[in-house]
Amino acid sequence: MPIVDHAAAAPDKIATIMAGSGKSLTYGQLNERSIRLSHYLHAVGLRPGDVVALFMENNIRYHEVFWAAVRSGMYVCAVNKFLTAEEVTYILNDSGSKALVTSAGVAAVAEGVLPTLNDCPVRLMVDGTVAGFECYEDEIAKQSAEPMAGEPRGDFMNYSSGTTGRPKGIKRPLSDGPFVDPSMLDGLVQQLYSIGPDTIYLSPAPLYHAAPLGFTAAVHSLGGTNVVMETFDAVESLRLIEKYRVTHSQWVPTMFIRMLKLDEAERAGHDFSSHQIAIHAAAPCPIDVKHQMIDWWGPIIWEYYGGTEINGMTVCNSDQWLAHPGSVGSSILGVLHICDESGAELPIGETGTIYFERDEMPFQYHGDPEKTEAAKHPKHPLWTKLGDVGYLDEDGFLYLTDRESFMIISGGVNIYPQEIEDCIVMHPKVADVAVFGVPNPDFGEEVKAVVQPAPGIAPSDDLAAEISGYASEHLANYKVPRSIDFEAKLPRLETGKLYKRLLKDRYWGKANSRIV
Repeated sequence: MPIVDHAAAAPDKIATIMAGSGKSLTYGQLNERSIRLSHYLHAVGLRPGDVVALFMENNIRYHEVFWAAVRSGMYVCAVNKFLTAEEVTYILNDSGSKALVTSAGVAAVAEGVLPTLNDCPVRLMVDGTVAGFECYEDEIAKQSAEPMAGEPRGDFMNYSSGTTGRPKGIKRPLSDGPFVDPSMLDGLVQQLYSIGPDTIYLSPAPLYHAAPLGFTAAVHSLGGTNVVMETFDAVESLRLIEKYRVTHSQWVPTMFIRMLKLDEAERAGHDFSSHQIAIHAAAPCPIDVKHQMIDWWGPIIWEYYGGTEINGMTVCNSDQWLAHPGSVGSSILGVLHICDESGAELPIGETGTIYFERDEMPFQYHGDPEKTEAAKHPKHPLWTKLGDVGYLDEDGFLYLTDRESFMIISGGVNIYPQEIEDCIVMHPKVADVAVFGVPNPDFGEEVKAVVQPAPGIAPSDDLAAEISGYASEHLANYKVPRSIDFEAKLPRLETGKLYKRLLKDRYWGKANSRIV
């Protein structure tokens, strides 16, 4: 059921509320404002298949821009609000964006984009204007509130985070159907998580990321209400679950860790009785962390694994995970294959590159056929990879061990950093940790850990020794970091992904290193 039907049936129902400001948008408003913007986009020359870039903080206008593009048959390219002007310009130019919708909240960066921006004639700004941008409110106010004829369905065009190189634009073929047709994601979240008109969905993550934007859009399609946090805060998240009687939520493991490290009184001081399903993804979750979350919130924790490419997907509920600790679930989309470096399929329990098999190629990397081909299996062109390493158990449950590019080879032994990070992050004096390989003259590489101390903890040689000793208690000796450095704050994206390249480059000094 599309937003147009929800707007007709319950125009005053809240579609989105911003948790911090309290600003809200009804279904009637969301539908009308997205219609007006669709008219504007068409009037200034955009057509189905064109790209609309969305560069702003979590904002009450975010979804109306999204739906305007989707109901116009266009691609929505949501851009990370933390990027520099140079990085934003690269994405806009590479995607071929014809329109840029931004906000006064990121105006300084948006202005910096203009001098090197290629053919992007449409530039709108929300919450104010600066030179080079038209006022969003003024322009949509001039447009009709009557839907355009035809309304073909558009889609996402997301860029990878660029943790291992230049960001890659992920582009899927547009549907031939109308805007009112449900998306594949709509059907999946309805079937898996029972999302519907009674859903109150808490989204604590930035909307520029594919999952938060995709899931909140699906909530709109299914008639629920989104509670969107401007920024994540552990205490505030718990308060919001109680305040709004949240039924569904979505997280990344970093958020779990921060909530678990709150004092016991704060954790116990909220009513979670409305909370039915808590979804997490984006990064592997330490087993101890997941156990603690299930003990705290009950068996409502669901995990999925998949990429923006939608080449495949696994899902695991709490009961399944407790029976298969550490797993990211079994496949519900695509057939899983684990292969070695030559492409040969590996037996159950052996670690290798993860491939999903589909009936047709589900994506391409925009403007980069080489990267598209590199994602394919050497002998099976409909088997594609995201670059992750893992293995299957006898029940078909998938376990992630790391990214291919993060693997450490020390003395001919393969070492996967994720296991080491999962251990060290549980130390009470550690807030965050990154593990990777650094040069070793004898073994090629050795294990390095860079630690962000917990608040109030000062870095020291004694602290490094304490962390090393803790790791030795839990890990084989060859996995224990040979050295530990400290950083005030690790370069972790709000999506939960660690931007390891920024750290690695300091030790390797060359971007084309085999471990980058």
